[in-house]
Amino acid sequence: MTETASADHTVTSLAALEALYDAPGEAAILKEIDHVNAPYRALIEAAPFVVIATGGAGGLDCSPRGDPAGFVRIADERTLLIPDRRGNNRIDTLRNLIEDPRIALLFMIPGYDETLRVNGRAVISTDPALTESFRLDGKAPRTVIVVTVERVYFQCSKALVRSRLWDPERRVARGTLPTAGRILAACSQGRIAATPFDDAYPARVKATLY
Repeated sequence: MTETASADHTVTSLAALEALYDAPGEAAILKEIDHVNAPYRALIEAAPFVVIATGGAGGLDCSPRGDPAGFVRIADERTLLIPDRRGNNRIDTLRNLIEDPRIALLFMIPGYDETLRVNGRAVISTDPALTESFRLDGKAPRTVIVVTVERVYFQCSKALVRSRLWDPERRVARGTLPTAGRILAACSQGRIAATPFDDAYPARVKATLY
């Protein structure tokens, strides 16, 4: 009998997992390379948004980063440079990289259904010449994440096609969801008041964007 899962339907072994799925097709294997080639360069240079995944002693982190398209700079076919723009100073991504250099990136391009995945290792640089080269709106980032590329491959369009992520008709009306202030009020059990926070929020975002 083929091994599938335990009595409670939990998959607990690689053998059980692999029994549930077909072998990957040739394209799924050949699309993965160890460097940024010309097609993958085009995708990175067109992307205004990337999600960064890291892990450390404190746990896992998945952090969104965005800037004008091409903000992730390709230094060479095995090196990417990511400016660490102003944020909330939790520095979860950077803390993790100090403890564990492994990093994963997911690039997304509005209107384009394929995504691009990059896995590698990273260090944090404070090189003045490097940080200054990323100056935007008069401000340079404090650090730059230097990624050594190990694996690059595109993800097929199925997830974005199923979600219709770029379909204007699927946009959710902002007023139907909780505001940042309401979320914070609930999380802080009222310590942060929703209305004052929301009233000041747009100006705060604009003032602290860079």
